Amino acid sequence: MSLADRSSRTRRVGMPFIIAVAALAVAIGFAFGLPAYIVFLATTVLVSMIALLGLGVVTGTAGMISLMQLTFAAVGAWVAEHLAINTPLGTMFGGFSFIIIMLIAGLAAAVLGLLVGLPALRLRGVNLAVLTLGVAAAADATFQKISFPDATTNVRMPRPFDLANDPTGDRYYFIFTAVVTMLVCLAVYFLQNGRWGASWKSVAFSERGTASTGTSVRGAKLTAFSVSAFIGGISGVLLAAQISKVNFMTFLPINSLALYVLAIVVGAHLIDMALFGGILFVLVPEILKQFGVPLEWGNIVFALLGVQALTSNSNLGQDLRNAAFRRRRKRLGLGIAEKKLATFEGGEAVPIPEGTGRTLLTVEDVGVEFGAVRALHGVSLQVTEGEILGLIGPNGAGKSTFVDALTGFLPQHTGEFVLDGVPLKGKLVHQRAKLGLRRTYQQDRVPPTLTVGAFVDFVANGQATAAEIDEVLDFFGCPAASTPISVVDVGTRRLIEVAANVAARPKLLVLDEPAAGLSHEEHIEFGQRLRLVPDKYGVTIIIIEHDLDLVRSVCSTITVLNFGEVLATGKQEDVLSNPEVLKAYMGETEML
Repeated sequence: MSLADRSSRTRRVGMPFIIAVAALAVAIGFAFGLPAYIVFLATTVLVSMIALLGLGVVTGTAGMISLMQLTFAAVGAWVAEHLAINTPLGTMFGGFSFIIIMLIAGLAAAVLGLLVGLPALRLRGVNLAVLTLGVAAAADATFQKISFPDATTNVRMPRPFDLANDPTGDRYYFIFTAVVTMLVCLAVYFLQNGRWGASWKSVAFSERGTASTGTSVRGAKLTAFSVSAFIGGISGVLLAAQISKVNFMTFLPINSLALYVLAIVVGAHLIDMALFGGILFVLVPEILKQFGVPLEWGNIVFALLGVQALTSNSNLGQDLRNAAFRRRRKRLGLGIAEKKLATFEGGEAVPIPEGTGRTLLTVEDVGVEFGAVRALHGVSLQVTEGEILGLIGPNGAGKSTFVDALTGFLPQHTGEFVLDGVPLKGKLVHQRAKLGLRRTYQQDRVPPTLTVGAFVDFVANGQATAAEIDEVLDFFGCPAASTPISVVDVGTRRLIEVAANVAARPKLLVLDEPAAGLSHEEHIEFGQRLRLVPDKYGVTIIIIEHDLDLVRSVCSTITVLNFGEVLATGKQEDVLSNPEVLKAYMGETEML
């Protein structure tokens, strides 16, 4: 990595801390420069922001519906009150007892989040929404029954460092809350930009694509729910200490629903928009109160905003960001086009790789049936290490079924796949990926919420250095690592997906129509690049492609499927001149 790249990366890592310190300085000035009531409201804004940040993790980043964020807050508040009021822990560590209690309460909420996340492994959409709302209702009934500790003991929830006994306690508590908010923001920022965050964004976009990278979809979902719940629990502790006495009315399920709608409206996975959402969450009821309007109308306001966000398929936060960065995105798009055209300019002829002669993949008598339909029957073939094998066939030949069975998406099959001496039977998709089996897709599986470099790093499981990522992107003519994928066209995304999987250095890579969306000239150059991959990166390739010119230009061996059976397999020239193969393609204008 160049010195300039290192400097840029250092700035990107250090900038969040600089922003956090500056924001804290503003908060300190805010605390002592405004009326006490405004400061109290500002504290509520920060607490709401924290709750929204947690909800943004599971909803905005991981793409799952959760209608119980304030239930997590209630668990945090209840546990914190119990520890502070009914146990020696409330005074054991002096002023730091509150911080320890807050962390324990957050962990208690995280445990509940983990338990709720387990059904999310199978439920999606409305079904998951109903589940979380049902859990929220059950928790609400439980808290009504057992009450909060401050109600049964008539002792108020203490604040940290005896701030409740200070005449300026609200102002200092606002600063304390601001510090916690900054820490939560930093944690969310680095999580979202790390491997967990990449897995959340990938799961939201494509669970199949996530599993194919060697990442556990279950793990991604459970970590999202747990982190969201932990942050929700922290917000509940801060709220309990702010108002001293809480009850079940503070955490009603209807308020969780309003919070969810607000998270959708503002895009709470964006830290600055979570602050904006916190302001709205406090400001709308405050305005209604000033005009004597029942506070229940606030939920109607949020509902109308939610309808607008859902019908327009966008959120206010993202719209504001898009407007602010439209010019920058336009420049990025132009730069991508120029780089792509500059990269795909001819190239020296490269011989088709023949392989080492060692068998890497053995497929023995594989069959797949869907009821009475026999999609594959008696499929057997071998893939030699270091070669590029073309898997072709007419429409409905069974190519997609074969790849799904090979990569673990159709585990109920007969026969056997053996990769480098390891039987794949019983291995899950992400386990096969970790063994060195990767694939790309016909459909777009590249999350637009990541940058190019972050996606490559995620697919490579963090094993590729920054220099290696830059090199493989340049090799395939892809945009720079810092480029947002959202500004990249579909054809280039296919190249990025290929580059990312090559960067993972798998033993075997299955490319499913990787050149779709590329021009004829780009097809030619892509073929030249692909020929170099086995020797340059040590990756053996199976390519499924309807462009016969590309297949001829890169494949030393070809296997033809027809009606779920192997019609022919062998050297390219033998297979393509086989009368049975020509007959199978008679009348076909394209291959899938």
